[in-house]
Amino acid sequence: IQGRPLLGYWLDLLFKSGCVERVLINTSYLADAVRVFISGNEWRDRIDLVHETELLGTGGTIAVNRDWIGEEPCIVAHVDNLTKFDVSGFIECHKIRPTGVEITMMTFETDTPQSCGIVEVDSAGVVQRFHEKVANPPGNMANGAVYIFEPSVCDFIKSRGKVFVDISTEVLPKYLGRIAVYQNTLYHRDIGTYESLAKAEQDFLQP
Repeated sequence: IQGRPLLGYWLDLLFKSGCVERVLINTSYLADAVRVFISGNEWRDRIDLVHETELLGTGGTIAVNRDWIGEEPCIVAHVDNLTKFDVSGFIECHKIRPTGVEITMMTFETDTPQSCGIVEVDSAGVVQRFHEKVANPPGNMANGAVYIFEPSVCDFIKSRGKVFVDISTEVLPKYLGRIAVYQNTLYHRDIGTYESLAKAEQDFLQP
């Protein structure tokens, strides 16, 4: 992002909010480069690294690091997203969530709904249906792959007893009716393709 590594941007976003105590980062591809970057980062004393020779999936990392997470809610983020959001507002949304809700999911309006996980919510803003990358989804409110999990959700992931766990396909469907949404109205874009990365860079370079 204008010459800054995306990981550094995420760390600044989280730690400068004053709401995040520590961050756990799983490494795999280019792990040495990540370690070198973190060793020189201003937040290095508040960052823990765990290496995955083979990626464990978006939920597998949570399962094997369940003890590190502890008994407080945690933010889970896929950092192949470029985002701007109010971290304290996100956390406050989770605090005032409806009774019975155990996950708060960041959502955003996407211009490519067929390539995203699209959610349908009720009048209370609780997810009732989830459409994962279907040809004609009913709307454009997309899952931003940034969540706040209650400890019970982390326990559920670990209880599956699997090495590889995917949040989108193995966890979220089990929590329909128990997921609140936080709509990101500032900026959010999946940058998992060259095309979307180029678009994100253009967005951020605009005055």
